[in-house]
Amino acid sequence: MIRIVTDSTCDLDKDTVRELKIDLIPMTVHFGEESFVDGVTLTKEIFYEKLSSAAKLPTTSQLNPMDIHERVKPFLDQGDDVVAIFLSSALSGTFQSAVIAADMADSDRFFLVDSENVTFGLGLLLRIACRMRDEGRSAEEICEEINSLKKRVRLIAVVDTLKYLQMGGRISATTAVIGNLLGINPLVGVIEGKVEAIGKVRGKKAAYRHLLTLCEQETPDPAYPLYFGHSRAPETMEELQEFITSHLNSSAEIYSTEIGPVVGTHVGPGAAGLAYIAR
Repeated sequence: MIRIVTDSTCDLDKDTVRELKIDLIPMTVHFGEESFVDGVTLTKEIFYEKLSSAAKLPTTSQLNPMDIHERVKPFLDQGDDVVAIFLSSALSGTFQSAVIAADMADSDRFFLVDSENVTFGLGLLLRIACRMRDEGRSAEEICEEINSLKKRVRLIAVVDTLKYLQMGGRISATTAVIGNLLGINPLVGVIEGKVEAIGKVRGKKAAYRHLLTLCEQETPDPAYPLYFGHSRAPETMEELQEFITSHLNSSAEIYSTEIGPVVGTHVGPGAAGLAYIAR
């Protein structure tokens, strides 16, 4: 049996985790002195409520080696193969913890992948890994394929407010005030494993057109799903999804999810975007 293991920054909901038979290890989110377990004692709804009134941005704790070792050891002991796909090593020390956990396990059936992604970009890779598992592919084949595909993941999103980018020190307070007055919507993407600003436009319609232009420059491969995501903005995501899919005329499967604490901390509520595998 092949076990697919990941962390909660994939932002898959509980029903999807259960349906895909993924073993998920939750991360810890800190609001000041308060600590919460992502998806266990902190729902996405509560997270965004707390974020809206927070004077400082929350932080997350990386998984430690024992968190990972204790989860995978029973699988290895019963003869299962483990494919562990974690969030980008450029965003967290979790992958390095996984490397240490693999050394502790000392097993040739423990396969590790640095996804170089997060949120629905990571979720996209996990869906592909699960599909390969269900097709009867080996753990080694899954690991090799995901390591190849991760370089082709494109994750792009439009941000509704500059407030959280300013709180995180990515832009100045003056830039945030002027930008909000002018109705500026930043565009963000995952570049070399990090969440980076990739442009700015005035108004959501212009942002959707810009996202479409990026998709047309690096066309989605229809063999893999289109994955849409949002942060407390399902209507915005649906609007973006309708706009993108009507212009791309793609036959790809479509999935969606809500952005959780790690990326949600930086983009705030109101963001929407998509991830896909480029041709």
